[in-house]
Amino acid sequence: MPRTKEAKSTLGELDAKNVSRLVGAASDIALVLDDEGTIIEVMSRRDELGARGAHEWVGRPWVQTVTVESRQKVQALLRDAQAAAEAARWRQVNHPVKDGDDLPLLYSTLRLKRDEGGPGKGRIVAFGRDLRDSVALQRRLIESQQAMERDYWRYREAETRYRHLFETTTEAVLIVDGATQKVLDANPAARALCGTRRTRLAGAPLASLFEPGQAERLQNLVAAARTVGRQDALRARLSPDGDEVSVSASVFRQDDATFVLVRLAPLRVEGKAPRLRSVGPTPAAADPGVESMLQAYMRSAADGLVFCDGGGNVLSANRAFVALAELSAEEQLRGQPLDRWVGRTGVELGVLIATLRQRGSVGLFVTLLRGEYGGSTEVEISASVLALGDDTVLAFAVRDIDRRLKSEPKSAALAMPRSAAELTELVGRTPLKAIVSETTDLIEQLCIQTALGMTGDNRASAALLLGLSRQSLYVKLRRYGMVSPGGDDDDA
Repeated sequence: MPRTKEAKSTLGELDAKNVSRLVGAASDIALVLDDEGTIIEVMSRRDELGARGAHEWVGRPWVQTVTVESRQKVQALLRDAQAAAEAARWRQVNHPVKDGDDLPLLYSTLRLKRDEGGPGKGRIVAFGRDLRDSVALQRRLIESQQAMERDYWRYREAETRYRHLFETTTEAVLIVDGATQKVLDANPAARALCGTRRTRLAGAPLASLFEPGQAERLQNLVAAARTVGRQDALRARLSPDGDEVSVSASVFRQDDATFVLVRLAPLRVEGKAPRLRSVGPTPAAADPGVESMLQAYMRSAADGLVFCDGGGNVLSANRAFVALAELSAEEQLRGQPLDRWVGRTGVELGVLIATLRQRGSVGLFVTLLRGEYGGSTEVEISASVLALGDDTVLAFAVRDIDRRLKSEPKSAALAMPRSAAELTELVGRTPLKAIVSETTDLIEQLCIQTALGMTGDNRASAALLLGLSRQSLYVKLRRYGMVSPGGDDDDA
């Protein structure tokens, strides 16, 4: 805040006692330092700060009272105070405590005006704010987010099981809006029985699927099902010139909406089998032109297509993937390991390939593609295992999603849930020892990235949130190449 011209006349000549009270009221803790950065006095309005050893700092250089990673910040605060008349920018500094977590404080420094011969010559005051409440709040926020993520993935897994059952059951099933009696969804068996496509069924009134004159009966069926939850089946004939079917209905609720599950069972007439009408053209068998069309599509597809052997080495790739990898020819890719370009970490592609071998296909796996000249692109990968005789080929479709509009800022935390979901698919299919051996590095790096994102890249707070010592966190940061150039420290 800029000083006004009336500051001197308003505040008057403050004595040392009033200055001490003013400093104590403006901060949780204040340090008075000499020109060399040695602590002369500690003023605190919180008794617990003194109980954590704050008063033992008197007579020691300020830089020796903080943790190793905070020393550069203290030196920067002292330089800022000596170079400028205004208060220095705020920086988070951590003080070690013998028994307990580090003491996180947010400091700003101000150099006092020099009065020739006065006792305050060259003095610097460091104003500190206690951040323990903020750190505890961040910890609770992370725990809440993790709980939300677990609930979200349980919902996704339940939805996947429902969709699989819905799509593969041989019973014809329609999902109908209980209020409007319009079809919301239909499984393949229902589309085949009705002889139409999903796009034509969605939004169509339920009565329109049957012969005229049966609308009232169907409305009564749905109304009765909504009242008692379930209703006996009735006979009706599909339109036009369709089979006679048994129609039954049951009701379920989701949020505040009511939906009706309508089941259609073809009635067998003696001497005549129910007809299943085709909903599309029959694929051509052994059409020699199909292979050439597929090859042409692979070469010109907008998405990157790459084929690898079982070990993840590139066999072939199209022009789009060559461009994403910042190369000039496909020959530069052949025989090279795909993880040279794909994956945030050295083990991420290995996790993807292991999951792919277990499941046969993987979809919507978000990761990074690193170009040959240092560029990186966020991509979405769908992959399948191809059995070609005795050989196994891994096929990857790579889509650039770097320019896709996102509903929230991109952060490291966003990548964790998808990777965690892929890892859980290995449980029960791969020995625990193999899972741990292959994925420990990935899990550690994703957790560190999440903690850094939640704490604004403050490594001391991130170590606290992760339950690690500062030294352990720095070792892991250097191991994964996450240390910023020019030093091992970061500003708060």
